[in-house]
Amino acid sequence: MVNPYYQDSAVTIYHGDCREIVPQLGRFDLLLTDPPYGIKRFQKGFGTTRFIGLGCETNGIEWDIAPDAEWLSALLKIAPLSVVWGMNNLQLPTTEHFLVWDKEQTVDNFASAELAWCNLSTPAKVFRFGIHRHNHSKGGGHPTEKPIALMSWCIGLAGDVQTILDPFAGSGTTGRAANDLNKTAVLIEREERYCEIAASRMSQEVLQFENQEPASMPEKVSQKENIECVQNQRTTPALCNADYTMELEL
Repeated sequence: MVNPYYQDSAVTIYHGDCREIVPQLGRFDLLLTDPPYGIKRFQKGFGTTRFIGLGCETNGIEWDIAPDAEWLSALLKIAPLSVVWGMNNLQLPTTEHFLVWDKEQTVDNFASAELAWCNLSTPAKVFRFGIHRHNHSKGGGHPTEKPIALMSWCIGLAGDVQTILDPFAGSGTTGRAANDLNKTAVLIEREERYCEIAASRMSQEVLQFENQEPASMPEKVSQKENIECVQNQRTTPALCNADYTMELEL
């Protein structure tokens, strides 16, 4: 077994290829990950050394290789519950369950939302968190990094899970979210520079990179009230969990 790159009481980080490391691990309660989509989104028009506007350095698109269907299928067997971002770009099984990150994006040539495949026992859910609130450079500078608030929301939807696996860890957002929610997580990342960033993030106290709200709706808010909240764009915290997290059955 490869030695951990970093380890504390909550998070273990491995530097290497997840295809070699995952088979050496046991079972987990939740697979939560954001693998490369293989779409080479930035191959043209954005240059090969910097993601414009994100403050992120990258060596082109050589990292953007999506896992194949066989490996994804194997990963889904590691845990009874799974949330995999990039649903529309990856070879995943058909499911009626999915999650949506509404980026509140108004720029026409950028995606306004992203989809996650999941097998959680919940109808489709929407998380509204403006991309302008997500500071990549503070989080570590990974070009496709997800907000901590988003990953915390995913963990909250999964219910009473204690152990989490992210085999495509990037700069460690899943681990940071798990740590902050008193869960344990194993992260795997093949790029050492991102392992270093992730380890630095884990060693810090709870950080306020984003205006993060609780990961679930208040218990006494009814479905009818929540739907009205979304439709009327209300921002009353008691109904909308501030103005970032709103759940709506699709």
